[in-house]
Amino acid sequence: MAERIEVLLSEEEVNARIREMGEQISKDYAGKNIHLICILKGASFFMCELAKRIDIPVSIDFMSVSSYGESTESSGEIKIKKDLEEPLEGKHVLIVEDIVDTGKTLQYLMGLMKERGAEDVKLCALLDKPDRRLVDVKADYTGFQIPDEFVVGYGLDYAQRHRNLPYIGVVKFD
Repeated sequence: MAERIEVLLSEEEVNARIREMGEQISKDYAGKNIHLICILKGASFFMCELAKRIDIPVSIDFMSVSSYGESTESSGEIKIKKDLEEPLEGKHVLIVEDIVDTGKTLQYLMGLMKERGAEDVKLCALLDKPDRRLVDVKADYTGFQIPDEFVVGYGLDYAQRHRNLPYIGVVKFD
C-alpha cells in the first residue's frame, strides 16, 4: 500500500504558532523557573523550537513512553521506555507533547508527575485531536486543533518515518 503526504499545516504556520506559544508561556511563568519534560520521540522537534522562544529560565528532561508501536492506532497500553533523570520535587513542570489524541497517556503522565512531587503540572501540545479523546485531558497550551487524521512531520512519525518533514502532513494511503 503506497502512502503520500498532504500538507495540513505549513512550516511557516507551525513556526509562527510556536513563537506565540513561547511568548504566552514566558508571560504565564514570569518570575519562575520552568522544567520542560519532552515526551520522546515525537515532541523533540517541537520542544527544541519552543524552548528557544521562552525567555525565562528553563531546564529540560526527557521521557519516552509508547502506546502506538508500528500502528496508526493506540494500543491503550502505556509503557515507559525512558524515565526522567531529575527529581521533580517543587518544580513547575510543563509536559511538552507532540499531539493529544485519546488523552490516556497524558492523563497517566500528568498524574505521575504530581505523584513525584511537582509543584504544578501543565501540558503543552503542538496538536490536539479532540475527536479521538477518551479521557478528560485538556492542554494548557495548544498549537493547533486538527481533524481525526493520521499526521506526520515536525517530529511525528508513521513507523519511524517522516519525522523530519518541516510541516505537518496527513498520511494518505493509496
